[in-house]
This record gives sequence, structure tokens and C-alpha cells, in this order.
Amino acid sequence: MNTMPRILGIAFIFLLPSCHDKKTTDLAQSADHSVPILKKEIVGVAEIQPVLKVISLYPQTGGIIKAIYHDINDNVKKGEVILELIGDVEQAQLDQAQSKLATQRAVINSSKAQLASLQVRSDNSKLNFTRNQNLILSGAVTQQSLDDSRFAYESSVKDVEASQASEKQQESRLSELQADIYYYQQLINQKKLRAPFNGKVLSMDMIIGNFVNTNQSVGDFAPEGPLMAITEVDELYANRVKDGMGAYIRPQGKTDTLAKGKIFLTSPYLRKKTLFSDNAANMEDRRVREVRVLLDQGAHVLIGSRVECVITLKE
Repeated sequence: MNTMPRILGIAFIFLLPSCHDKKTTDLAQSADHSVPILKKEIVGVAEIQPVLKVISLYPQTGGIIKAIYHDINDNVKKGEVILELIGDVEQAQLDQAQSKLATQRAVINSSKAQLASLQVRSDNSKLNFTRNQNLILSGAVTQQSLDDSRFAYESSVKDVEASQASEKQQESRLSELQADIYYYQQLINQKKLRAPFNGKVLSMDMIIGNFVNTNQSVGDFAPEGPLMAITEVDELYANRVKDGMGAYIRPQGKTDTLAKGKIFLTSPYLRKKTLFSDNAANMEDRRVREVRVLLDQGAHVLIGSRVECVITLKE
């Protein structure tokens, strides 16, 4: 009858040490989590970009593609035409304005010749009038002759003034036509998509004959210059990251070093994690600091590559 209580008592005595050991382990684990271990390196996912970032190419105006002068992997200089749209209407308007300009210049030349002729007549009329003024005192000419010469001189002066006003008007018309030509030239220039910097065409998503509009990208462009790795550092280590710290990149899940570099820019604030965040519904309440690493010259990494960025922390 007393056997069962005795067995239970013995079992309780053996369970006490194991419960004590489990409680000790739980406390140790809790303590480990409450005191973060200081890391010597931070590893984060990074994206390779030019320092000026990849640029999407957009036309300045809509139209049908007439010609593509540069395709994928072509190196181009700033201002070089990459793609051209059909601009026959604008070209016709330009030709018409240039034709009017030539005609207007001929009209101005004619006006100048007429003004010069009128000026000669006016000078001659003035000479006759002055001479008659001198002769009237000696009675060599009549008052009527003096009055006629005065009228001829004053009329010639009015003719010269009218001709000068007409020439100014023609000159003004010439300026208007030159402004029209400039306007049509700009319309034609808008039909040409030019390289914004020295650099390389990364992609060309169009073919000749496609219609494009101003909100439609025709391809991507990488400005010339060094590459950088853009990564994000968790808020736990954000204050330990400084400009000038060394870093290197490696393939994801591997230890091979692809390139080395130094941090040249750190974000002044913390934000939600955005880099490679494919799930828009991700509600994780974590903050990160954006960090940009300037890679050494000669780094051979594909733009847009997803790599691991290892930042060496200072003690």
C-alpha cells in the first residue's frame, strides 16, 4: 500500500536537477539575446550601379522611330544621337521658314538700295536749297525758286525717313523668321534622342517603326565612371558605419572577392528596408541605413548584379 507514494517521491527527487538545469539554460539564452555580440564585419545584400546610377532613356516628343544609331553595349559620347524619330513635317516647316528668310533678306537688300538712292536725292535737294538761300540775297533766283527747292528738300527728307522706317520693319520681320527657324530646328532636335553623358547603352527595347511617346522608356543607359555597391545596414549597426571604411563584394553564398572599395556615402537617416524587397506586403518593422561603397578602378562586375557586400567595422 505504501509502494506508490515512495516511487513518486523518488521520481520527484530526480526531476528537480533537470528542471533546474533547463531553467539555467533558458536564463543563459535570454541573457545572450539581451546583450548583442559586437561584430567585426557586416554582410548585406548589395546592387551594383554606376556612381551616377543607371538612366532610363525617354524621348522628348512622341513619334515613329526612323533610325537607331546605337544598340546594346555601344559606347557613346555626350550629345551623340542614339535614336531618331520621323520628323518630315517639322523638316518641311523648317525648309519653308528658311525659304522665307532668303526672300526677306532680298527684300531688305532692295530696301537698303532704295534708301541709299533716296539719301542721294535728299542730299542733292539740300544742296540746291542751300544754294538758292544764298542766291536769293543777290536777286539771282526768285522767291518761287527758293520755295520750290525748299519743298523738294523737305519732301526728300520725308522720303528718306519713310524708307528708313520700312527698312526697320523688314529687319523686324527678318528677326521673326529667324525665330521661326530656331523654333523648327528645336522641334527637329527633339526628334533625336541624344546621350546625356559619355557612357554605354545597356539596353534598347525598341525597333525601327515602333511608335513611342514621352512617358515610354526606349532603353537604359550607364554613365561613364566608377561603379558602386549600394547596400543597407540594419539599425542595430547603423551608427558603427562611417565614410572611409573598407569593404569588399563577393558572390552571394561564396567567399570569392570580386572587388574592393571604400564607403563614400552614408544615408543621414533610417528608413524602411527597400533594397530587393520583393514582397510589398512585408510588414517587418525594421529600419535600415543606406550605404554606398565606391569600388576600386578595374572592378569587373556586371551592372545590376546582386552581390554580398562585406563592410569591415573599426574597433
